[in-house]
Amino acid sequence: MTVTYVIEGSEVTGLERFWELIGEAVNGPGGYFGRGLDSFADCLSGGFGTPDDGDFVIEWRDHTASARALGHEETARRLEALLGRAHHTNRARIERELAEARAGRGPTLFDQLVGIVEEETGPGTLLLR
Repeated sequence: MTVTYVIEGSEVTGLERFWELIGEAVNGPGGYFGRGLDSFADCLSGGFGTPDDGDFVIEWRDHTASARALGHEETARRLEALLGRAHHTNRARIERELAEARAGRGPTLFDQLVGIVEEETGPGTLLLR
């Protein structure tokens, strides 16, 4: 039986709120389902609340509101935070990505999250409503 996890996109006000909402959708109030892009990908691979057989759907309602909240401005905010603690070998890449985000170009956090779900799960797992 397919399990459906619902994200109310109108409640996504930024990346931190997204982590709270996906954690609660999968694991209940106060639940954890990643707090970073890599840990989110790991959680999607199984063992963190989703069915062992991988038979689940993430229904992302009002995803256009989330796309706005997780757009270039929020992407730049995340990259600024990363830059302060980045290894010197990664600084140039992060600075380039930050310049692109500030200019309103390049992939957004929303794009990255959607890409991670599509990459880590089977077709049809993510339903954008």
